[in-house]
Amino acid sequence: MGSLDTIENKPHAVCIPYPAQGHVNPMLKLAKILHVKGFHITFVNSEYNHKRLLKARGPDSLNGLPSFRFQTIPDGLPETDIDATQHVPSLCDSTRKTCLPHFKNLLSKLNNTSDVPSVTCIISDGIMSFTVDAAKELGIPDVFFWTTSACGFMGYVQYEQLIHKGLTPLKDSSYITNGYLETSIDWVPGIKEIRLRDIPTFIRTTDPDDLMLDYVQWVCKKAREASAIILNTFDALEHDVLEAFSSILPPVYSIGPLNDVADKELKAIGSNLWKEEPECLEWLDTKEPNSVVYVNFGSVTVMTNDQLIEFAWGLANSNKTFLWIIRPDLVAGENAVLPPEFVAETENRGLLSSWCAQEQVLAHSAIGGFLTHSGWNSTLESICGGVPMICWPFFAEQQTNCRFCCNEWGIGMEIEDVKSDKIESLVKELMDGEKGRVMKEKALEWKTLAQDAASAPDGSSFLNLDNMVRQVLLGKHGLTVAILMIFLKKKIMIALLWLSL
Repeated sequence: MGSLDTIENKPHAVCIPYPAQGHVNPMLKLAKILHVKGFHITFVNSEYNHKRLLKARGPDSLNGLPSFRFQTIPDGLPETDIDATQHVPSLCDSTRKTCLPHFKNLLSKLNNTSDVPSVTCIISDGIMSFTVDAAKELGIPDVFFWTTSACGFMGYVQYEQLIHKGLTPLKDSSYITNGYLETSIDWVPGIKEIRLRDIPTFIRTTDPDDLMLDYVQWVCKKAREASAIILNTFDALEHDVLEAFSSILPPVYSIGPLNDVADKELKAIGSNLWKEEPECLEWLDTKEPNSVVYVNFGSVTVMTNDQLIEFAWGLANSNKTFLWIIRPDLVAGENAVLPPEFVAETENRGLLSSWCAQEQVLAHSAIGGFLTHSGWNSTLESICGGVPMICWPFFAEQQTNCRFCCNEWGIGMEIEDVKSDKIESLVKELMDGEKGRVMKEKALEWKTLAQDAASAPDGSSFLNLDNMVRQVLLGKHGLTVAILMIFLKKKIMIALLWLSL
């Protein structure tokens, strides 16, 4: 470890993701990038997720490095040993109500630890926005990392207007099925036209006091208090929406796609909450290019057993080779059990697994298409792999991502109805059809644009990240505070600081 001077002169970023897989992954990537740029990193997991990570990755997997450390705070929910993502509304409500005092205590502890530099900035998940109150008390920048697409985030930002215009809450539950959600709106900034069904799904409630309706409005109001907002997307993909943010929010920086760093020690720090099965990649190595359909519904999506069986027979009847990730908790309230006839029929051309290294899978030459829930990480990773998609959005802004994949970016087809014949038809079109061929070409074009955006020295996202670090995290205000805290820690009078300027 370096000298005290070396330690104390390092900028120190505290990174705190929302405690779900799809939020932890991109935050960890960003934390590693900031570490390479010279930041001391404290990465804050919930106690529940910390235990799950240790279980999945081994007892020493979060030891980190001297300048990349892990801490925990409680999420406020009752303790459980279930290896699954917690109930999202309960987790949102609990973190909002209970986490701030624990977070403040952690910051205080860090600022009074001799072998750790004073905290100079916070990078918090956009929906862990209680952190802005702690940042204000310390006088340090708090950057909100919204791990959604720009179009999905814009959908959330419109909740207040949607309520004001009487479009939500719904008059009664029949509005979900009677065609009301097909209503088109043309006043969302940066989006030409979008249907209510493509807006993040928490508007689909009849309750004016609905928890998620209230929560989304709260975090979007808090977003206006952030020092800046960052998004894991790139300008060429979502230019119009990104531009539209400029008049309604603090500075918004598109910094994606975030890539893993080359540093071996940092690479070894992983974030998967389920144990990865390496045989997936070994199996793909034996397959022809563009021959495999990859199926994964992410870390939160659940389905009925009937839907599971429809997907199974759709895949079987397509006669395509497939890799299907089936989490233990994929079927709501019960174990996922596939018909023995399906397993027997597909044993020579299908691989079933409980979890995998998805980025590596989507980058594999054998993958020809992706059947996905349209989560933003999955969508962006598919774009980076040049892989076209069949989209079955589950909730939140996945519907928005699906709409853009299918209608704006030309790389997706939506599943309207989970019936085996529909699944079969879409899989065949994706892998062999003319539309599938056109989508593949478009996906490869977006892959090139994504690579360009993230590339040094002139990529738009590369430059945006660099500017955000210099202007916000290490800006004049941030540096002044950091210097003050360093000198206070060393018990040198503030007056000496001003005399020396």
